[in-house]
Amino acid sequence: MADRPPGAASLAERLLPCIGIAAAIFGYVFLVLPSLIVIPMSFGTGSELVFPPRSYSLELFRQYFQESTWMAVTAQSVKVGLATMAASLVLGFSAAYGITRADFTGKGPLTILLLSPMFMPHIAVALAMYLYLSQLGLVGTTFGLVAAHTVVTVPFVIVTAFTGLRYVDRNLELAAQTMGAGRLRIIWKVVLPLVVPSLVVAGLFAFLLSFDEVVISYFISSVQSETLPVKMYSSIHWEISPVLAAISSLLTVLSFGACVAMSLLQRNDR
Repeated sequence: MADRPPGAASLAERLLPCIGIAAAIFGYVFLVLPSLIVIPMSFGTGSELVFPPRSYSLELFRQYFQESTWMAVTAQSVKVGLATMAASLVLGFSAAYGITRADFTGKGPLTILLLSPMFMPHIAVALAMYLYLSQLGLVGTTFGLVAAHTVVTVPFVIVTAFTGLRYVDRNLELAAQTMGAGRLRIIWKVVLPLVVPSLVVAGLFAFLLSFDEVVISYFISSVQSETLPVKMYSSIHWEISPVLAAISSLLTVLSFGACVAMSLLQRNDR
């Protein structure tokens, strides 16, 4: 068998990464393009969604900010998101710290159990939370929404806290303990200042997940506790309001800004 021509293998090795990068860029553009198309549509003036818009104005944004129903569900989503973020940070960091710093039987299964909502279909989690919260009379309440959202956001906080705690030198905690500091004081004075960037990233992530959650919110919410994604879904289901384009643009900008902030925080953390 004749030998390969010199440079043939090296050419294939050079082309393969380029093909992979091109495929990744194509897939990314394919997924992001619909979101980008919505942005120019949000500056239209008509009573229907048209691309490209026949004329440009801020009319749809004005309708969104001046309509009380949209503002009410937006405020509800912000309130639920902030409460979910706070609850997820407390529970997630506590769980991550306990798992990383303690040695006990069943640590592996417990970790898998705490992270299991990440791998379960949201429709299954939504149905389970509905059946459970309905027995407690919490369906249709803000507290029920926060509890349900916390179940699915805590695992992401745990994973992010794991990353931050991995870079905390345990000798610092041992030194503080040797000097007489208690466990809570060590966490407050030594550990937390070192993992603040990771916790901020985890909090932003939890807030975005809660703010964007529609499946669980649809099961748990009511007319009085309706969130913005549920309102948007209902509007699409019954009528396609052009205001949805303006809301989608604002959510896209919010998500992009949060992603940039998380990227900068992670870089500073490293």
